[in-house]
Amino acid sequence: MSVWVKICGNTSLADAQLAAEAGADAVGFVFAPSPRRVTAAQVAAITLHLPAEIEKIGVFVDADFAEIAQTVEQAGLTGVQLHAGGDGDLAERLRAEFGPQLRLLHVIHFGAEAAEELRTAGANPHIDGILVDSRTATAVGGTGITFDWEAARGTLFSPENGLKLIAAGGLNPGNVAQAVAILRPWGVDVASGVEATPGRKDPEKVRTFVESAHEAQS
Repeated sequence: MSVWVKICGNTSLADAQLAAEAGADAVGFVFAPSPRRVTAAQVAAITLHLPAEIEKIGVFVDADFAEIAQTVEQAGLTGVQLHAGGDGDLAERLRAEFGPQLRLLHVIHFGAEAAEELRTAGANPHIDGILVDSRTATAVGGTGITFDWEAARGTLFSPENGLKLIAAGGLNPGNVAQAVAILRPWGVDVASGVEATPGRKDPEKVRTFVESAHEAQS
C-alpha cells in the first residue's frame, strides 16, 4: 500500500487542482498565522471545484470549537488538523458534531516530550491520525526543517504502536523516499518543500513529490 500524501498550505484554486491532478490524497489549508493563511470564504471557492475524492483538510492552531466547526461547514472541509492548545475535548466535540466522515488529525512535535504526547493522542479514540512535525522557536509548522528520522524510527514510528503516523517537516521531492524508507509512515505531509515562493506551489516539485512518495513502500 502506498503512503497517503497531503499537499498543505494551498492558497489558490490552481495549486489545489495541481495537487489533485498530481495524485495527492489530500490538500491542506492553513487557518492560522502563516504566509499561507487563508479564510473560510477563500477555501470555499476552491473546494467547490475539487474532485470529491480528494480530502480537504483545515489546519488550526489555538482555535476553539465554534470557529473550527463554522469553518468546516463554510469551507467544505472533510478533515481537521489540530495543534496543541484550544479546547481539551476538541476532537470529541468535533466527532460528535460531524461524525466519522470527518478525518481528525493531531499534531505533535518531535522532541523530548513527543513520546508522551504520542501516547496521549494515540489513546484518544476520536483521533484518526497523528502528524509528527518539526518545530522551531517561532513556528509550529511549515518550518522546512527535518527532525531526526533515525531517532524517531525506533520510538515514535515503531510499528508496534499500531497508529496512523504522518511524517512532516522538511520533506521535499529529493528526500521523501528516504523518509518513507526509514520511518515507514502511514502518510507524509509537505508544504514549503514543494513551493516556488511562500504560498505558491511549484508544479514540477508537487508532481515529483507525489510520485516519489507513492512509489516508496510504506
